[in-house]
Amino acid sequence: MSSDEKSKLKTLLSYWVEHNEEHSQEFKVWAEKARQMGEEEVAGEILQAVGNMDRVSEILSGTLKRLEEA
Repeated sequence: MSSDEKSKLKTLLSYWVEHNEEHSQEFKVWAEKARQMGEEEVAGEILQAVGNMDRVSEILSGTLKRLEEA
């Protein structure tokens, strides 16, 4: 991998993590709104998606750290 490609990958990984975190926060807001509308199952499914997104962000963060240490 060229140094330009490695730099771009680091930038992308950082962006993806930040972008996921923004979506995760928005999803939580909407899960609460769904709960307030009495849509417990919908809220639960949204929160499940939040958990999965947070896990993806953890993996991508670890990948970024590994690249930075190499």
